[in-house]
Amino acid sequence: MGEFVSVEIVDRIATIRLDRPKMNALNRQVQEEIAESARLVDADPGVHAVILYGGERVFAAGADIKEMAVMSYADMAVHSKVLQDCFTAVARIGKPVIAAITGYALGGGCELALCADFRVAGESAKLGQPEITLGIIPGAGGTQRLPRLIGPSRAKDLIFTGRHVGAAEALSLGLVDRVVPDGEVYTAALELAATFAEGPVAAVRAAKLAVDHGLETDLDTGLEIERLQFSGLFATEDAKEGMTAFSEKRRPTFTGR
Repeated sequence: MGEFVSVEIVDRIATIRLDRPKMNALNRQVQEEIAESARLVDADPGVHAVILYGGERVFAAGADIKEMAVMSYADMAVHSKVLQDCFTAVARIGKPVIAAITGYALGGGCELALCADFRVAGESAKLGQPEITLGIIPGAGGTQRLPRLIGPSRAKDLIFTGRHVGAAEALSLGLVDRVVPDGEVYTAALELAATFAEGPVAAVRAAKLAVDHGLETDLDTGLEIERLQFSGLFATEDAKEGMTAFSEKRRPTFTGR
């Protein structure tokens, strides 16, 4: 759909594919195309799961440093909001999102992967937030999403040092969920996405919203978010089908309504 970002939908699974040679540097155009792709798959009722993929060689090596280097404070004060909004569009896709990570996922590339619900990495993948080595800090959610995922101390280690971590360490930190041979990354992500393809779309969206929004608030408010999402699903045909199928001892057929 865009010059550097495309969307392919097969069997209810959408793949958002980054393809900006040679390292998928995330310049402003790529950021905006990612956001447009995220909004498209979120709104498409035929999409039940999403894969973020940068190709066999690299996920995304980070922001376009040459583009950023010429920006003034006034420029970045405006652009940083656009940048965060583009990544937040991915985080708010109301369907399971899997990042299929090959090669480098650094800086903005790591932050993009953090917007996914699950991360599958190749054995030679490298992840990190090296912005500190440029005299700056992560600006697309790294200081917020990373500590929420792996805890503040571990996140500070990566952010303060800017060091890269391999796939095995990323797995031990909880930064990725699964490590597979490099050539099997996309296939593994596809297999994971397929487990959601036949599920009840409204219930999955409600579950994702309840978890994500609940993490941003106190327990009592989170429980109220859960209660409202839970009770709202009783207005769906899928909920009736699911419970009827259970009573009749058969597999449910969900329609997304």
